Amino acid sequence: MTGTLMLRRRNALLIRPELDDHALHATLTDLRPAGQLHGLGADRTRPLWEPVAELLRTTGRNWDRRVHRVFVLARNLPASVCERWSADRPDDGDALVLGACVRSVRAAAEGRAAAPRAEQMCLRAAAACPEDPTPWLALLQLMHDFAVPARDAVPVWTEAVTRAPWHRTAYHLLLRYLSPRGHGTVADMLDFAGQAAARAPYGSPLALLPVAARVELIAHRGAQAPSAALGADRHWNEPRAAEEVEWALTRWFRTAAPPHAEAVADLNVLAFALVRTHRTAEAAEVFRRLGRHMTRHPWELLPEPERTFLYWRDRLADRYRT
Repeated sequence: MTGTLMLRRRNALLIRPELDDHALHATLTDLRPAGQLHGLGADRTRPLWEPVAELLRTTGRNWDRRVHRVFVLARNLPASVCERWSADRPDDGDALVLGACVRSVRAAAEGRAAAPRAEQMCLRAAAACPEDPTPWLALLQLMHDFAVPARDAVPVWTEAVTRAPWHRTAYHLLLRYLSPRGHGTVADMLDFAGQAAARAPYGSPLALLPVAARVELIAHRGAQAPSAALGADRHWNEPRAAEEVEWALTRWFRTAAPPHAEAVADLNVLAFALVRTHRTAEAAEVFRRLGRHMTRHPWELLPEPERTFLYWRDRLADRYRT
């Protein structure tokens, strides 16, 4: 293999919704070729939904992993897979939860008339799986997409975190809800992020919430006035920004906490913040952990996101070789 081909392989980024979830990636991949080559399911002897059912069965009560998988499946599976599963197994709890999530994430594109049906499906799934936070987070997503006021969404969020305290995705969904780009204010968002990070257990990825909120604030101001992006550095030069980044490093990144389902997304935010605050040695550590895994957010806030990610990853790898 030539040096050029080796370099291309090393630089080939993995930007995918399943992040580094290999079992989820395998399930999605298993379903795609049939649709591309023969028409969905034409060469199969078992129902298309069975690999999805097996994936969710093995996920069990790992609510962190389950929410991630259900949301990714809901956004990427052909709707016919979920519909067939529901028709074949109308009382299957996993089928009900996935069907509710499919309805909730696709309702906005279908129009306001789809919202009541999606809400009913979320509540039915919640009744069928009373310990599962996923239907409540699907309902929270639905409320966000239809601009329900935040005061009405918080009780739904509470239902989810009562079932899964300190659930990473639940907190990030509410952060997005409280963002000025969502249905809240800057003060709402920053207060929520700061309080959650301060109370979260040692090793929790919620230590990153204030950094995620700062990125969201910069995105909001850039959307309001594109020229504001030129002054984004001042947000990273504030003493509070340095404190937020240090808190994320010491309370999460440097701990022995096991990886969570959306660790790749959080590591991308942390790497971005470390680059912007000129903490290149720590950024090199984060990039080493990321490898080829990149997420669009937050690099999309900079020109040429993929090129920028690769530039910093490879430059810092050369500078801080272990």
